[in-house]
Amino acid sequence: MSAAQDEIVAEMSDLEDWLAKYEYLVARGRELNVEDEEIRTEEHAISGCQSSVWIRAELRGGRVHLCADSDAMITRGIIALLLRVLDGRHPREVARAELYFLDRTGLRTHLSPARANGLAAMVQRIRTCAKAWA
Repeated sequence: MSAAQDEIVAEMSDLEDWLAKYEYLVARGRELNVEDEEIRTEEHAISGCQSSVWIRAELRGGRVHLCADSDAMITRGIIALLLRVLDGRHPREVARAELYFLDRTGLRTHLSPARANGLAAMVQRIRTCAKAWA
């Protein structure tokens, strides 16, 4: 998990300014492979987000598997980064994860308050599921 976070930090630290970082997030959002577009239901919706966000977490083979989507490209990019770090991990690992890449990249501080609240809600949903399985 640390290796994935360190890679993200390194990738974003090479970017000159926040315009370039937002472009990076949009590019990650375009690359996000949504396994099941039928997750766009009320059951999987995350409240508190500025845009529409859906996250489905499942336990398969003792690991957390995530499928997520958003109707906003920057948010899709943030989701792609979260999945890169958390998807396929053991529930205990996910429940206890210190997501330091969010601070080291400046994401937490440079997001609008509405997007920051949405990010917190996404992380909370994933952690809640993982804690239930841990």
